[in-house]
Formats: sequence, structure tokens, C-alpha cells
Amino acid sequence: MDLSIIFVNYKTAQLLLNCIDSIYTQTKTLSVEIIVADNFSQDDSKQIVTSKFPDVKWIDMPYNSGFARANNAGIKIATSEYVLILNTDTIILDGALDKAVALFKAEKDAVACGVQLLNTDGSNQISGAHFIKGGLNFLLPLPYLGNFVRNWGYRLKSTVPSITSVSDKIEVDWIVGAFILTRTATAQKTLLDEDFFMYAEEIEWCSRLRQQGKLFLYEAPKVIHLGGATSGSFYNTEESDNSKNLWNKKGRQILISMMLRIRKQYGVTWFLLMLAIFVAEIPIFAVGLLLEKIVGKQTRLSWSSLANYCNNILVLLKLTGKIIVNKPHFYKV
Repeated sequence: MDLSIIFVNYKTAQLLLNCIDSIYTQTKTLSVEIIVADNFSQDDSKQIVTSKFPDVKWIDMPYNSGFARANNAGIKIATSEYVLILNTDTIILDGALDKAVALFKAEKDAVACGVQLLNTDGSNQISGAHFIKGGLNFLLPLPYLGNFVRNWGYRLKSTVPSITSVSDKIEVDWIVGAFILTRTATAQKTLLDEDFFMYAEEIEWCSRLRQQGKLFLYEAPKVIHLGGATSGSFYNTEESDNSKNLWNKKGRQILISMMLRIRKQYGVTWFLLMLAIFVAEIPIFAVGLLLEKIVGKQTRLSWSSLANYCNNILVLLKLTGKIIVNKPHFYKV
């Protein structure tokens, strides 16, 4: 086989069928093996998928192991020269896999690549990004301090880290986890960090892949990415909440995972600095919300938002010791 494609499934059987069908329809030059790691869906996903595509290799994870552990299970049994981490909520367009592998194969100093991701209306979607020192861009979702950071970014004319429109070929620091292509030998040597449950794991993985070579995004291969299908099923939230809301259950996992990534990638000092800023947001949140209520300004925030944010910060503080010492731990919250 030329390409092993790894899917992580959690109750997304129909999306998986659609994606696999697009793979076989749009892939003409490559031979592929498809591996599905099912995160304890406890539904009829396996029967639905394997009845239509009997050649699929199916791995039943004994619990909901998240993105990193399930992908690693697939990577470990991959037999092709190349391996692709692919979300179930994607659709392959116009020979995208053939194009991506050909471009990647011709790139001698590349260690991984991504493609131009599209929304369902054909508009461009964030496909990768550049690192910001210490992960400071993660402060942007904060309801009040985030606006302060954003305004200073504009004043300083900082470069926007996210890459939405890919022009021919762009070198990036990390690739959106919906589509990451690398060599199987590389992936098996540099597995995803299994401390992560969901979110930020592909960013941390790319930070280690970059130590071995360059990461590129290519314009020619295009893939539709619906976004948030698995996490929306698990957290019962809309994709519009993704990384913009730090005061619900999904936001709690995003907060823990991003702070874990900052500790692993940038060290204890940056972790503690970011932690202090997130804690400092609590009184600012309270004062800002009170003032908005007094002047009658319409806001999506409420006192329950503040209470839930405080609870999420408390969870983070309880895990701080474990994160600092960086011993193996499964950060599923």
C-alpha cells in the first residue's frame, strides 16, 4: 500500500461512510489502506462501515481514549510508506490525496504536510498556523483581557498566526489535525503525546515533528472539513463554540489541553505566566460584566458564565502540580 489513512471514530458512522466513499472515488494513483480506531462509540458504527467497506481495518478502543491515543493505535499497525491522519468529517475533492502525496514526496526536507481546507460553501478554512511565543494567542478567547491583547496586537501590527488562504506552498509551524500527512516511519517514531484527550495534541505533535524537518501547506489539494463533528457529539455544543468559550465543559477541556501544550512546548515559566493571566481574568470578568449590566449593554455573558469560568480555572489549578512535573497523566476532564 502507498497510503495508510487513520480515522478516529466516535459516533460518526455516516460521516465516515461519506469520507471513505470520497476517498475511493477521488483517489486514482494511490493504493490505500483504511484504519478506523473507534473510541468506544457503543453504537452500530462498525457494522455500518464494515458492511459497505469490508477491507477497513477496525480497532475497538476499550474506552473513549481521545484523539492522540486512538490515532497512535492506528499508526502502530499502519503498513504503508505514508500515513494520513484524517478526520471523519472531511470530504476529499478532485484527487486531493494523489496530489498531496505527490507534492510531499517531491519535498526532500519536508516531514509533514497539510492541504487547503474548505468550508462546505467552498470558502477557505484555517488549515495551519505559525507559533506565537508562549502560546500568547490563546489569551484571545478571554472575554475582557482577550480584547486588550487583540488591540495591542493590532497596534504592534503583529502577524496573524492562522493561515486561511494557502498560496501555492507555505511553510508553517503546525497543521490543523483534520489532515496531516507524514511518513509512516516518522509517525511511528514520533507518536502523538498520549497525555492529551482532545484539543492541542496536533499542535504539540507538530512542534516535535518540526525538529526533524519542515511542515508545509499546499494549495492544490483541497478537502472539505465540516468541523466539530466528533467534539460536538461528545460535548453537545456547536462548532461556533470551539476555542471561543472557556466557561463550559468543552471550554474546560480546551483550557486544560492548551495549558498542557504550553507547559510541554515552552516550559514551566511560560505555563505559570499564562496561568497567572487566566486567574487574573476572574476579577476583571466580574467587574466588566457588572459594568455591562449597569449600562444595559447586550452581551452573551452572564453570571453563570463567570461561575463556570471560575470552576474551569479551579480544575486547572488542581491539575497544575501534575502539569508542572510533566509525568504521564491522561488529562481528560
